Amino acid sequence: MNRPRVLVTGASGFIGGAVLPLLRSTGAHVRVLAHHRSVTPGPYVEIVDGDLTDPTTLRGIGRDVDAVLHLASYIGKDEDRCAAVNVEGTRRLVEEAGRAGVAAFVQLSTAAVYGDGPFRELREGDAEPRPVSPTSRSRLRGERFVLGAGGAVLRPYLVYGTGDRWVMPGLLRVVRALRSGLPGRGGALLSLTEVGSLAASLAHMVVGTPPRRATGVFHACPSRPVSLRELVVAAHLHLGFPLVGGEQSFEGARAELVRAGCDGHLLDLFGVDHWFDATRLAELGGRVPDTGLSAGLAAHAAWYRAQLL
Repeated sequence: MNRPRVLVTGASGFIGGAVLPLLRSTGAHVRVLAHHRSVTPGPYVEIVDGDLTDPTTLRGIGRDVDAVLHLASYIGKDEDRCAAVNVEGTRRLVEEAGRAGVAAFVQLSTAAVYGDGPFRELREGDAEPRPVSPTSRSRLRGERFVLGAGGAVLRPYLVYGTGDRWVMPGLLRVVRALRSGLPGRGGALLSLTEVGSLAASLAHMVVGTPPRRATGVFHACPSRPVSLRELVVAAHLHLGFPLVGGEQSFEGARAELVRAGCDGHLLDLFGVDHWFDATRLAELGGRVPDTGLSAGLAAHAAWYRAQLL
């Protein structure tokens, strides 16, 4: 059997932890670049200790590999760390893949590189990215090495599911703070992607025979957005989050968040349209992550309840 050979970074992270079992199930030979957090070995899984910030540990990492799935990133406010991991680390990995003649390179990025919005049914190339955080700025810079080498970049917006430390915890802070109601009747339209369906999309990009040769930027989002109101109701039903009634102005909601000690930027994430069109991924023949919100939250409800409530 001619098994596809895939190098994966970030396999122990939130999304990588969902991707690795899928790659294993396809029979692929997976080479995992492991740093700090351990990955459980298994059949056809090769663990290689390495660090994206240390070029000596990356030499030869792409040898005998058909595809690279680059999921690792640093998320935080440390500008130097962002540059070291998300920019220079990506550059080094792309260079190693190029030297080894790797056929396909797929990077997981984020639609947060576009900035605060509003974005409604935005297609790739329709807006100039204007990232506002150190993480997003550095991830955009890292993307350019991948795109320059003819690779593919997938950009989901908000990703939720088992292991999520950002999206639903952020929403919980919002609904606990907004006692006077949601801004604009909760009508902001959001692209939310369930981690399992995103993992399936990523795995599908690299396990073809030969690996799928995708190039350019792809939005990795469901075809249908959900409104903030729908999200709040679904989180109430499945996760036990507080249910927010009424409405208020955007400015009033931001002030209420700040008074409650929350980061006002949370309102830019949840209270402004961030709806990204995924037609290009579908036209490629890729697997568009399309798990419905209710089914997605129900699948991860036990984990969220244990972690958040």
